[in-house]
Amino acid sequence: MAEEHPRTDFNALVSTIRQVYKHLATRASRAVNISLTLRNWLIGAYIAEFELNGEDRAAYGEGLLVKLAAH
Repeated sequence: MAEEHPRTDFNALVSTIRQVYKHLATRASRAVNISLTLRNWLIGAYIAEFELNGEDRAAYGEGLLVKLAAH
């Protein structure tokens, strides 16, 4: 017959699983936040470059953001 493990071993297992889950979920959230920040920064840079078109100042009023939002 198999020997039963004491309840404390089960509680330690549950605790370890919770710790691993929380730690890696936090790391995943940070990785996603970093990726989203980088994505948004790059999109802004692409939009700024498009608007500037090599000029020092952008010619606003063409509704670029409205056009982008429609797509």
